[in-house]
Amino acid sequence: MRRVNMQSHRKTRVLVADDHTIVRQGLRAILEAERDIEVVGEAADGREAVRKGLTLKPDVVVMDVSMPRMNGLEATTRIVKECPAIRVVALTMHSSEEYVYSLLKAGARGYLLKESVSSDLVEAIHAVVGGGTYLHPSISTKVVDGYLKRPHPRTRTGMLDVLTPREREILQLIAEGHTNKEIARVLVLSVKTIENHRTRIMDKLEIHNVAGLTRYAISHGIATAAPRPERQRAPSSD
Repeated sequence: MRRVNMQSHRKTRVLVADDHTIVRQGLRAILEAERDIEVVGEAADGREAVRKGLTLKPDVVVMDVSMPRMNGLEATTRIVKECPAIRVVALTMHSSEEYVYSLLKAGARGYLLKESVSSDLVEAIHAVVGGGTYLHPSISTKVVDGYLKRPHPRTRTGMLDVLTPREREILQLIAEGHTNKEIARVLVLSVKTIENHRTRIMDKLEIHNVAGLTRYAISHGIATAAPRPERQRAPSSD
């Protein structure tokens, strides 16, 4: 009797991470239309993506790059470090070389633009699960050409090398408008520790005001330009 290879029938398990509910729902609908793909979970920010990624152990994480609290770059770094078998496909609207280099260096195996069609997403997932990589067709040539023209890697310092992972994490929260006390609560650290990190970040970047840090964070893909909702003010006593 012929033996059936059950492994060949196993569906590819995918975690979808994006801070917009309607986008997650759309991605889920696209992927669940494929017979060989199963969406095992969703995440609304980078922290949730890391937590669910390490808990659910999906084959692939479709990772939005621009998310609050922890961006997709940091989430990718942590997931790949803790579980190298997980393949990350970055999903973003940014096509600049710096974004691509940073995500690939963080461990992403695919890079997809949000202007892509659904078949591109499915193709990217199949590619990375098969052990390959995937770059969106519109940027692949530009990225390769740009890489060949860049200085030797040992002579340049990228954004990932300037700050530690913890410093990038704190910089994102600063850029999103959180106070030292709020950041300390989110990261379960003391306010003094956050202050020390903040000082080191400013010294390393040679930027000594919040506006400058925010511009740096946005321009390097650490945070988005979306404004933080205002806190509700207490009623005036006048």
